[in-house]
Amino acid sequence: MKIVVLNGSPKGEQSVTLQYVRYAARKFPDHQFEILPIAQTIRKLEKDEKALALVIDAVKAADAVLWSFPLYFLVVCSQYKRFIELVFERNLQDAFAGKYAASLSTSIHFFDHTAHNYIHAVCDDLGMNYLGAYSAAMYDLMKKPERARWLGFVGRFLDGVSRRVPTARVYPPLVPSAFVYTPQPAAAKVNAMGKKILILKDGQAPLGNADAMATALAAHFGAAAEVVNLMDVDIKGGCLGCCRCGLDNICQYSGKDGYIDFYNEKVKKADVVVFAGAIHDRYLSSRWKLYFDRSFFNTHVPTLSGKQIAFLISGPLGQIANLRQILEAYGEFQECNPAGIVTDESENAAQIDALLADLASSLVRPEAEGYAPPMTFLGVGGRRIFRDEVWGMLRFVFQSDHRYYKKHGLYDFPQKNYKARRMNALMMLLTKIPPVRKKFLKILTEQMVKPLKHVAENR
Repeated sequence: MKIVVLNGSPKGEQSVTLQYVRYAARKFPDHQFEILPIAQTIRKLEKDEKALALVIDAVKAADAVLWSFPLYFLVVCSQYKRFIELVFERNLQDAFAGKYAASLSTSIHFFDHTAHNYIHAVCDDLGMNYLGAYSAAMYDLMKKPERARWLGFVGRFLDGVSRRVPTARVYPPLVPSAFVYTPQPAAAKVNAMGKKILILKDGQAPLGNADAMATALAAHFGAAAEVVNLMDVDIKGGCLGCCRCGLDNICQYSGKDGYIDFYNEKVKKADVVVFAGAIHDRYLSSRWKLYFDRSFFNTHVPTLSGKQIAFLISGPLGQIANLRQILEAYGEFQECNPAGIVTDESENAAQIDALLADLASSLVRPEAEGYAPPMTFLGVGGRRIFRDEVWGMLRFVFQSDHRYYKKHGLYDFPQKNYKARRMNALMMLLTKIPPVRKKFLKILTEQMVKPLKHVAENR
């Protein structure tokens, strides 16, 4: 069988993910794996119709498609995202319809599930038969059990393709809307209280409701709000995954475009940051993905701590739970306060006006200053992954992270809690004694709440 591998790494042949593909190809010599450097050649594919046609012809001729990519900022990289947009913009879906597909990623498992959910949903929208995802840690290929696991996945994938097994669609088709939001003039200006308010929009056609919501929100603040069109920001290209920034936050693009200065001077110095964008396929636009990817010059250090943020989304966000989780996760690991998400899904201009008016006042409310809600699993789990990886194998690469984590006490490993270790050792011994164990179980519930009860009643 012929398997087309859509290589989603900007590094092309130097892709970590691609080595898993090459290993599989060597172990399954009876099958042809054709590797196409999609992310690396995205500019050519955008401009050269013949080059894009060759990719589409390869997909048409294939028995199956393997979406192969590194994980970039919660989803695939902006270059790969742009390819997916091209498929829909140029009505090339028929080449993918009916093809069998699977996805492969390499990462440190930070929101790898949202990336695979995204690709799975895109495959469903393309009418493909999705047979599963494989998420490998970067160096799993070095371990014999993990190599066996990977080959097991590939074997099942190839077997499913050869037998033409039935598949079920998991993500229902999105229901589009023709609603056009026309805001009414702001009834009253909101006192920005001296805060710097930055509203970012991607400015990609069609401008539509996201642009209208950004304009309407800005009107509540008057001159205090600065609206920036990302199309006006000098961004030469997408993140290259080179990790050069890991040593001292100096990017490969430093001095070559205006993104870093823009981020440092506008985004980091704002008190309030609002992100406005329309849904393109199952995410925002590739321009937005470019913005988020390039912010990685800050590596795994939160840059919006203490700020108020919000999202203005045009499109069926309620139908894309995966995207909502991505937005929520962004707020958590940035350690800021997500003041709200306003969408145009209600198709009611008056309601949207009211939501934007309330959001405007919420963003500058004095009692919200510096507030960030406690993290859920999205933030806590992500922080633990970063902590362990930066402490371990990635420390020499991400030295800037290591310095930040050390300074801010993020190396909070439980084994350093010697008091808890001594108590646990003693109590584990004592509870092996039947009478003590019996009494322990009897008073356990009371003892669990006792310290909290003391605080609640006396402080």
